[in-house]
Amino acid sequence: MQAFQCILGGTRLLRRRPVGWTLQLALHSLGSTGCSPDSGTPTEGAKQTGAGLEAFRAKLATGPPMQHFVRGAAPAQENRRLPDDTKEDAAHYLGTGTLAEAPRKVYLETYGCQMNVNDTEIAWSILQKSGYLRTSRLEEADVILLVTCSIREKAERTIWNRLRHLTALKSKRSSSLVPLRIGILGCMAERLKEKILDQEKMVDVVAGPDAYRDLPRLLAVAETGQQAANVLLSLDETYADVLPVQTSTSPTSAFVSIMRGCDNMCSYCIVPFTRGRERSRPIASILQEVQLLSDQGVKEVTLLGQNVNSYRDTSEVQFLSGAPAPLSRGFSTVYKPKAGGLRFAALLDRVSLVDPEMRIRFTSPHPKDFPDEVFQLVRERPNLCKQIHLPAQSGSSRVLEAMRRGYTREAYLELVHHIRASLPGVSLSSDFIAGFCGETEADHQQTISLLRQVRYSAAFLFAYSMRQKTRAFHRLQDDVPSEVKLRRLKELMAVFREEATAANAAAVGHAQVVLVEGPSRRSPLDLCGRNDGNIKVIFPDVEMGGGSGLGPAAKAKPGDYVLVEISAASSQTLRGIPLRRTTLRESAAFR
Repeated sequence: MQAFQCILGGTRLLRRRPVGWTLQLALHSLGSTGCSPDSGTPTEGAKQTGAGLEAFRAKLATGPPMQHFVRGAAPAQENRRLPDDTKEDAAHYLGTGTLAEAPRKVYLETYGCQMNVNDTEIAWSILQKSGYLRTSRLEEADVILLVTCSIREKAERTIWNRLRHLTALKSKRSSSLVPLRIGILGCMAERLKEKILDQEKMVDVVAGPDAYRDLPRLLAVAETGQQAANVLLSLDETYADVLPVQTSTSPTSAFVSIMRGCDNMCSYCIVPFTRGRERSRPIASILQEVQLLSDQGVKEVTLLGQNVNSYRDTSEVQFLSGAPAPLSRGFSTVYKPKAGGLRFAALLDRVSLVDPEMRIRFTSPHPKDFPDEVFQLVRERPNLCKQIHLPAQSGSSRVLEAMRRGYTREAYLELVHHIRASLPGVSLSSDFIAGFCGETEADHQQTISLLRQVRYSAAFLFAYSMRQKTRAFHRLQDDVPSEVKLRRLKELMAVFREEATAANAAAVGHAQVVLVEGPSRRSPLDLCGRNDGNIKVIFPDVEMGGGSGLGPAAKAKPGDYVLVEISAASSQTLRGIPLRRTTLRESAAFR
């Protein structure tokens, strides 16, 4: 098997070359004793050719099918799947006895956004079905997998530092134990696959966001002592048939992925290059997962996607008719309008009906994809939270154009006014980047004025970090000094806190519905939960009466809804006095 193992281990280097070239290299290598070309004399090579060809044919008969080398290269097939009786057999050539005899323990570590948390749950679901066990203790692990983030340079530095620690741990592994395998999954794997494999010799497995189904095979290859990688991006992978194993410690809330990838191509953003093109999960599988979570007692579900409100399900024929969805007024895209498909408003409608006592949120949307039907649904359904995340990124039209956001400051503010007119009392949050390419002090001041004018309840603020492959990397200059970026970021944070405190102060004296999450971290005498606007609310853990059908006085527990009168506010937290336990239907007037 030596020659064939060389071919298998080298597939990551040959993946862009024609199949014929790969086979020619394989045949050429048969005359040698190693992976390098034959170094013997022409006469010796000729003597070995016949026997070598026969050996090669025998190995092909028991080796991997061609699908293993071209998997993912075929065009999208509109979510078609093979019938169960035609599914490909397990990779017998890698051996099947190892896990059955001694199950490997896997340790998963997650970095970055909530999408990465969801990816961790998907990866673990796949590995669990393949016989792996999970451990929360690093020293027990046989396999360590890092689910990584590439959105900013700081996130990647954290992973490199962690790898140095883990590789040291690997080198000290006792020879009496099975060798420790280390894997890099997710966005950083997709962006830096060659660097990870070549520079970090102790990394065994690299898998991109669309390759989690391949993890059992990649780990099996790693068991033979070879590095294994799959970073192919897919046009149709949504993991629709993989039920994530919830890893959250919260018994009350969960996240459900509804789409993957992004087509917006904002000039600063690496996501289209690490997660690929937009594709939406079929609505039937989403509703099935939401129903299952409801049956388990989950009281809040957040629908996840890189551009969640551009959801477009084309999995069924009846969804294919229809005109392109209209964009928000004054907004544009870099791609052609997409006709047909079941849209986000229809999904939101169906999901909200699964359980009227389950709150529904969604993140992260793009401001361009907000039809009035979405606002109408949020207004009418008590379980659709009146909280809209509206990423602005900058308050300067000139910078927004350089970012390729597809709108001006004026168009954004018009949308804000429209949302607040449609949803009185709505809570708005946003994202901002400080120090983008070419940002002047005047541009920065416009962002500050936007923060003051809109008065967000929550915001995610970051200094700009240039990423390779993005349009900004190729076309723009990262010309704002680091110290200026940091100073501007601090100013944005200060203004946000000031305005958020004022926005939250408006809630004092009013009653709000709070979903209890559990005890407060700061005091065991208090409970902590979140209101409709996703703001944290702290209140005393005392007995209280219940609304209709909720029984006698009792203390609230995680998953209960409590009506709380707000008595104090800061930029991030509200405090209040509990009035009674309630339900979403009963307390709809307090939204």
